[in-house]
Amino acid sequence: MHICEFFTTFALANAQTTTNMNIEQVRDFALSINTNVTEELFAENWISWRIFGKWFLLMQLDAPEPRVAVKLPPEDSAELRVQYDGIRPAYHMNKTHWNDLYLNELDDTLVQELITSSYHLIASKLPKTQQALL
Repeated sequence: MHICEFFTTFALANAQTTTNMNIEQVRDFALSINTNVTEELFAENWISWRIFGKWFLLMQLDAPEPRVAVKLPPEDSAELRVQYDGIRPAYHMNKTHWNDLYLNELDDTLVQELITSSYHLIASKLPKTQQALL
């Protein structure tokens, strides 16, 4: 099943039972994905979560609305942005690949799935020696 088909099915099935993640829950979730995930504060007000030094999740701490940025395949990014008002091109990032997820506008399960998808996308591009450690 294509990722966008999954999210359309998910949205229909869970339309009545939505909850939103906060930034602490995002942090806890990102660190729980794999023991090799690290987090770093950079540029004064940004946190990045990385796998072997490669970003898969970013958060601007002083953003007016809580949001995180994830990397997704371009075709998925375009479709998800049409389906969800809370998914937009990421601020200060390559807008073809990076997407801002506005936490107050998206269900927590959807946010978790997109963070996980970003992690897997980045992990799939790591050298085989590093992939073997995941």
